[in-house]
Amino acid sequence: MPRAPGQVDELKSAAILQAAADLFVEKGAGASMTEIARRAGVSKQTLYNRFPTKTDIGRALAAQRSDAVTAPLKSGASPEAVLTAIAETLINKICREGKGASLRGVALMSPEAPELARAIYDAGPGESVRRIAAWLTEQDRLGLLSVPDPAVAAEMFAGMVLGHAHLRSVLGLPHPDADDAPARARETARRFIRAFAPDEPPLRA
Repeated sequence: MPRAPGQVDELKSAAILQAAADLFVEKGAGASMTEIARRAGVSKQTLYNRFPTKTDIGRALAAQRSDAVTAPLKSGASPEAVLTAIAETLINKICREGKGASLRGVALMSPEAPELARAIYDAGPGESVRRIAAWLTEQDRLGLLSVPDPAVAAEMFAGMVLGHAHLRSVLGLPHPDADDAPARARETARRFIRAFAPDEPPLRA
């Protein structure tokens, strides 16, 4: 059954991003656009039409991860359920075996391509923190949490979830808690909620 043009475009973009992710791990910023196109099985023209620069590719890869991490913010679930889901996603994306390769790739490329590293951070972890901060602002407005500085609290939450996970991943070391992600995620969310619980329960309509 032939694929529609839109499906073909999506498949090509996905192939480009996967090829780039693999090459960034292997070669850092030294991965060329020619190599990315070759590994993705597309022409250079197709590659440049979709992603004019490696920075655009890095930004798109990071945005994918940010979307996955912050998807629970749209669920409408309780604060504890939302934070537990985000925490478990973060742990699974950072702590599972082999997941640190992308972090090492970014670390390798940052000295020689700081603009690419910045784009990846801004579109990925930076954007995730901004979205969590905006959600915390809304929880504070609703009286479900008391968060005087949502931006600081959002970074604090990510730090609580991961601990030294980023460092272990960059160094290629095992994660002792990787197989207990659900329990760690629940505990982290509960402690965070406790720390930012409102002084009085919100009034119900």
